[in-house]
Amino acid sequence: MSDDLNFVLKARRDKLDALRAAGVSPFAYSYQRLNTAAEAQALIPKAGTGDGAQSADPDGPNVAIAGRIVAWRAHGKTVFAHLADASGRIQLYFRKDQLGDERFGILEHLDLGDIIGASGPLFRTRTGETTVRVESFEVLAKSLRPLPFGKEEVVDGEIVRHSGFSDPEQRYRQRYADLAVHPEVRALFMARSRVITWIRSFLDELGFLEVETPVLQPLYGGAAARPFTTHHNALDMPLFLRIADELYLKRLVVGGFERVYEIGHDFRNEGIDRTHNPEFTMLEFYEAYADYEAMMSRVEALMVRVTASLRALPGIGEKVSDLKPPFPRLEWVPSLNAAAGRDVLALSDSELGELARNVGVSHPEDLSRPKLIDEIFQELVESKIVEPTFVVDYPMELSPLAKPKRGNPALAERFELFANGRELANAFSELNDPIDQRDRLEAQARLKEAGDLEASGVDEDYLRAMEYGMPPMGGVGIGIDRLFMYLTGTLNIRDVILFPTMRPE
Repeated sequence: MSDDLNFVLKARRDKLDALRAAGVSPFAYSYQRLNTAAEAQALIPKAGTGDGAQSADPDGPNVAIAGRIVAWRAHGKTVFAHLADASGRIQLYFRKDQLGDERFGILEHLDLGDIIGASGPLFRTRTGETTVRVESFEVLAKSLRPLPFGKEEVVDGEIVRHSGFSDPEQRYRQRYADLAVHPEVRALFMARSRVITWIRSFLDELGFLEVETPVLQPLYGGAAARPFTTHHNALDMPLFLRIADELYLKRLVVGGFERVYEIGHDFRNEGIDRTHNPEFTMLEFYEAYADYEAMMSRVEALMVRVTASLRALPGIGEKVSDLKPPFPRLEWVPSLNAAAGRDVLALSDSELGELARNVGVSHPEDLSRPKLIDEIFQELVESKIVEPTFVVDYPMELSPLAKPKRGNPALAERFELFANGRELANAFSELNDPIDQRDRLEAQARLKEAGDLEASGVDEDYLRAMEYGMPPMGGVGIGIDRLFMYLTGTLNIRDVILFPTMRPE
């Protein structure tokens, strides 16, 4: 911490002591707020007739508001300030002859960032700004560290904000400060929350049941990923943070819940980049008696519904493109072969490794053959897809939980939805043959033994559930973070996660 900042921190603590010496409690228990800033703004007509602050109408509507001081202008016996809450901001007007010498003197010990409550009648200044003529105020929380507020200026009648907190890494680490000084960041995360609400509403209307499944699991599965491992002391056994919700949700379909979904956190022990965070939010939903064609229709309808709702949000909707189904379809094998200029699946392991190196795959010698093929596809095809597109009919070796494609058992009835070079959704006609499933899980176990850290093992309990009789079903997984990134044009996943994973400071 620099000497200058130490000086600032000390000055704020001196003001804290001064408040206490004056008999003011700097950290309140509560405050009876009667109005938000937005509600107060709406209480008087927009057309003001006042000819100055001193002409405030004492009979104007009385309000009691609370929030953070974000601007402060002292003029001898008067003080103007702006107070901000979650709904917006409003101007405060303090007068010495109104408050009295002792109470007005308390204002000397306030700083930007302090949280106060204030009450009094509303009026409009001669510039037309809605203002509270403060008759009483309370200190609710003294800010002991200055928030990095930026500067504002009016350009062509519009307020232009220059951020005082522009370092991305510090904004991720101190999201609380980022939210406090950037209303647009608060608006983005409020929109994200709305998106999840709309997804729930969409699925609920279709008769899906929201459920919760274990985060700590004795075996991990449902995806190809390295897990986080922990140890349960009382049971003296290893446990894994789930990498997917799939296998438990499908157990519930066996039990008679024909349409289920879960929105929750999954965890994958993988690298961190613009589209990956080790902890992320997933939606998975499963529907008995449906297949991957039906799931494509569900995904299209869900995305169109959410997009239309998001476009109606002020400040966010302007960034959101309209979606018009049906989305294009692209077959996996022909698209890869066309991009590579050869039959990729027919290549030997050495030829496959050479192709991978040529297209930019890192350390191909460390990857299993299925993973290598998938990485080549990502480089040559996936990364080039811009508009929402369904890539369909994957090779069976890449899809251990999907049913074989009708008419071509070398392929799986699987699709992934891509946009802007990112995967947004993954779906199958779910495999419900327990004998076939055992063979595939045993093949995964062999890959794991051979060193593939992302391969899964054999889940005997899941196989037992299948043996009781699993109805045919379609299943979908959608990454909420990436979906929201696409919808809002956000380029870094850490910008849509409130508290992304970071190295220690």
